[in-house]
Amino acid sequence: MKKMLLLFLPLVLVLASCTRTYVEPGPVIDERYWLSQERGVVVYSGFDCDFFVVETRYGYTVIRSWGGFTPLRGAVVYGNFSRFGVQSFYNRSEGMIQQGNVIDYWLTYWDAIDLADFECNPF
Repeated sequence: MKKMLLLFLPLVLVLASCTRTYVEPGPVIDERYWLSQERGVVVYSGFDCDFFVVETRYGYTVIRSWGGFTPLRGAVVYGNFSRFGVQSFYNRSEGMIQQGNVIDYWLTYWDAIDLADFECNPF
């Protein structure tokens, strides 16, 4: 009887501690709106730096990620990449909205990489 209680009691504790939690999905993203914006592909990003470079139709844009992670290289993003300041971008590869500060835009590839490297490592 003691052995049954010793086996039964931990099992009851484990089963009693399991609960079901409902996780609500994030906000609904209107893809029609975002797909009508400018399209870009992330060509440069690093895990140790908040800056990343996006290739657009008009050139390259340097963006500083705000309040989230930096998108991975190859990610397809939509937004307004031709205006300075804090913007919202739709990362279609990850399916999420991100915030970023556009530092400079319409750059050549090497100018954009140089600016991103300088911002990450100023010395």
